Amino acid sequence: METQTAREKELDQRLQSNLSRIKNKLMIFSGKGGVGKTTAAVNIACGLANRGYKVGILDVDVHGPNIAKMLGLEGQRLAGSELGMEPMEALPNLKAVSLALIMENQDQPIIWRGPMKMGVIRQFLSEVNWGPLDYLIIDSPPGTGDEPLSVCQLIQKIDGGIVVTTPQDVAILDARKSISFAKELNIRFTGVIENMSGFICPHCNKEIDLFGSGGGEKAANDMGVEFLGRIPLEPEMVKLGDSGRPIINSKREDKTSRIIENIIDRILNSLNGKK
Repeated sequence: METQTAREKELDQRLQSNLSRIKNKLMIFSGKGGVGKTTAAVNIACGLANRGYKVGILDVDVHGPNIAKMLGLEGQRLAGSELGMEPMEALPNLKAVSLALIMENQDQPIIWRGPMKMGVIRQFLSEVNWGPLDYLIIDSPPGTGDEPLSVCQLIQKIDGGIVVTTPQDVAILDARKSISFAKELNIRFTGVIENMSGFICPHCNKEIDLFGSGGGEKAANDMGVEFLGRIPLEPEMVKLGDSGRPIINSKREDKTSRIIENIIDRILNSLNGKK
């Protein structure tokens, strides 16, 4: 039987100490890539921070870390202190950690197997000086592979899981697998977000069902989980995300921002055990 090394024991102790200071751990994941999961995660994190909550956002997408770019932190680097690795302050009340904030060359691919991914996620959870947080938002890569599984094994108690999907059948098929993944790992499921649900024309401001609508809600109903809402496909939201200015901060009165605020209300109600 393998025994823990002194280093592993130290990391486990620091991990438990860090987790004990975080009130709610919320994992956002998807079955398929390209559904806007990171955009949803960033805007939810910003929305919570705007309400005065202390929030951390952890990017565990090892192969495609995009949190830094969407928060306007591209090119910056994490620094160390006597307390450990210091997360980057993206906004008042919002701290961020991503592999993109460590790498020198953003074009360099990460070619790692499972154990190395597990190791870096363990470091992010145990060696980062997160401090007291109301919410830790964990942005997981698509699918049900190493990264989300590692997070579940390390944290053990995830307070809420959110699946992001688009309305198309191919995305819904994979979203249903992600819901089943959450159930099998005893993640307290929060709900489903249907992203890119209708296209808001930048010229006439009318909404067109470009990719269809309602698939995410149907999947949620079929699988007995809560449907949190629909976020439309809005060109301005894409531009703002690419420039590091989440729409919920840059255009607070925008229809899409109000929709995201309503989704945050439902998330908070779910985490508080309300309907």
